[in-house]
Amino acid sequence: MAERPERGAGDPAGSEEVADLFRAVGRQVKAARERAGMSQKELGRQVGYGEEQISSLERGRRTPQPEFLAAVDDLLECGGLLAVAAEDVERAKKRRRVRHPEWFRDYARLEADAVEICFYSTLTVPGLLQTEGYARTTFSVRQPLFDEETIEQRVAARLERQGILTNWPPPMVTAVVEESVLHRSIGGSAVQRGQLEHLLKLGGLRNMSIQVLPMSCEDHAGMDGPFILLTPKGRTQLAYMEVQHVSKLIGDPDEVRILAARYGNIRSQARTPRESLGLIEKMLGDL
Repeated sequence: MAERPERGAGDPAGSEEVADLFRAVGRQVKAARERAGMSQKELGRQVGYGEEQISSLERGRRTPQPEFLAAVDDLLECGGLLAVAAEDVERAKKRRRVRHPEWFRDYARLEADAVEICFYSTLTVPGLLQTEGYARTTFSVRQPLFDEETIEQRVAARLERQGILTNWPPPMVTAVVEESVLHRSIGGSAVQRGQLEHLLKLGGLRNMSIQVLPMSCEDHAGMDGPFILLTPKGRTQLAYMEVQHVSKLIGDPDEVRILAARYGNIRSQARTPRESLGLIEKMLGDL
């Protein structure tokens, strides 16, 4: 496929009616939390969410998941109020259309149908593995600058993509991330910590393998830069590259074969998944 230039404008993330519902549910969560005398951090710890996730949910910027609403309803003794709201949220999610920028849509459609995805990342954590805070930072610092509405639309679209990791059957995902990526304090120390904790959680999934390529690697096989390999259901493997606001989807068998061989070499030079998770745990302890 031909290369596509990045566009600065975003696409509508969904109807205003759905956005209003999410904001209303967020206000209900906030009211119940404050009535219980609980901070966002304390609530997050009780239900397995980060403080920034609770904050985003209460502001209506993140889609409230039914299991989250049920857990909060029970924890804060809301008498079924939030559990009922979960049914409305589920219906709204089916109506809502989170749209990607035009240049990214072909890849997003293929990714949604993938049975295997392989990431090699050199500057940031792969988008499919990012926390909300990390994703928002990456969009906030893009140049030329995005307006606030576009940033929120892009964040929502990225988080929506991540649903494929918990669908059944999930795709098999491998990710090789440069060690320097993990040391980069994108968004500040709190965002960095949240991202490292998220990677530890993802690394424990049966369909996920995360490896770190050490900075001490002397015969680095990935000097030509980052790329993604993906295999849509019933189709041959494809490759995708994105750099400096230009994206490229590659279907040529010879080019894909070369990248697949390169990815194999990169994985062989990286720490094992167990060693990589151990490194992430150590980095968390040092923060």
